[in-house]
Amino acid sequence: MAEHARFSVATGVPVYFCDPHSPRQRGSNENINGLLRQYFPRSTDFRAATQSDLHAVAAELNDRPRQTLKRKSPCQALDQALR
Repeated sequence: MAEHARFSVATGVPVYFCDPHSPRQRGSNENINGLLRQYFPRSTDFRAATQSDLHAVAAELNDRPRQTLKRKSPCQALDQALR
């Protein structure tokens, strides 16, 4: 975490942190981490993962219904919000 600025500059990937005193943000983060661990166990070497692999996992997770979205998938909720 101490090197987040250097990481962002080197990769072009922004790093986000939860707001202080906002446990609801951390809970969501931990939930997503748990979902990702179903596809990528702790021992995963991401150098072997292709962009296609990552897109496939993202698509599957974005199509998965969530209780916090009233049983809609994130894709459905975003589509509804943009209408």
